[in-house]
Amino acid sequence: MVAETKLYDALSVSPTASQDEIKKAYRKAALKHHPDKNKDNPSAGEKFKEVSQAYEILSDPEKRKTYDQYGLDFLLRGGAEAPPPGAGGAPGGMPGGFGGMPAGFGGMPGMGGSGGRSFHFSTGGPGGGSGGFSFSNPENIFADFFKQGGAGMGDDDDIFAQFTGGAGGSGRSRHRDSPYERRRRRAPTPEVTTVEKPLPVTLEEIFNGAHKKMRIKRKTYDDGSGKRKVEDKILEVDIKPGYKAGTKIKFKGVGDQEEGGTQDLHFIVQEKPHPIYKREDDNLRLYVDLDLKEALTGWTRMIPTIDGKKFTLSKGGPTGPGYTESYPHQGLPISKKPSERGDMIVEVRVQFPTSLTLAQKSHLKDIL
Repeated sequence: MVAETKLYDALSVSPTASQDEIKKAYRKAALKHHPDKNKDNPSAGEKFKEVSQAYEILSDPEKRKTYDQYGLDFLLRGGAEAPPPGAGGAPGGMPGGFGGMPAGFGGMPGMGGSGGRSFHFSTGGPGGGSGGFSFSNPENIFADFFKQGGAGMGDDDDIFAQFTGGAGGSGRSRHRDSPYERRRRRAPTPEVTTVEKPLPVTLEEIFNGAHKKMRIKRKTYDDGSGKRKVEDKILEVDIKPGYKAGTKIKFKGVGDQEEGGTQDLHFIVQEKPHPIYKREDDNLRLYVDLDLKEALTGWTRMIPTIDGKKFTLSKGGPTGPGYTESYPHQGLPISKKPSERGDMIVEVRVQFPTSLTLAQKSHLKDIL
């Protein structure tokens, strides 16, 4: 039976865990919550500190033994070695010569039953007196873990690679020698980039509005191993009526995970070529091709509208090249005023013959 399990709970291991299991649990938790991989999550830094400090005690057999017998308060108040037999901590007091110590450390309540005690990590020294245990800087704990072979417990990871230039020598690194701190001083954190992807849409989709599901591939980190992986993600994209080419549909934090955070993604609306219409702002232009005979003598056409309707357009002739007629409110919706629409413009193009016989020319001269 152990006095308390808070440090074991921080690493998600049982009090009977072996040293190897504690190392593996710390490696997994430290990689998951490391500040370099959680730029947009301040709470991850606190979790990283907790698991590092839990590992610092549980990885030391002597400190672990003392913690198992008497709890964290005893260590923090100077109990680096086990107290004499029979001097176990009693509710409201401390064993041996520590009875005069204050009732709390770093916001911890006094020694009571283990089930009702709250838990809070601190990097400071004991709240009163001297000789108590002080936690090391979490980055130094992590760096020492790497130097002692922690990276060899699984596949190499980018986070561990930060410490290949760490300080040599034995014993625990001092805070000013933290490789993490040196790396932060060497280069500022890069800004999160924005990725732009084209989004082709038809004029009918721009007229009616549309809802699309776009599948993208994004690079991220596996929570368990910390390795780089590629995953699929489905994004719901709404095309609002009247959108113009170049409109950006923005998604924040859905792209690749990188050192500065997670990329933003912008879809850029691109209009697909239409077989009938040409867009001009909110208007639609439609061309009617006539041969010379039709242009001179008259013609009839069925004109389709973007909303699927048709109407008849007739002219008795003659109709000159470039002749236009406008039909109000038959174009595309105006994006900022969806209840209003642009116009449809019908323009005539006359196809002249490429050659005429002498007889045809003479006949036309007589007629015209």
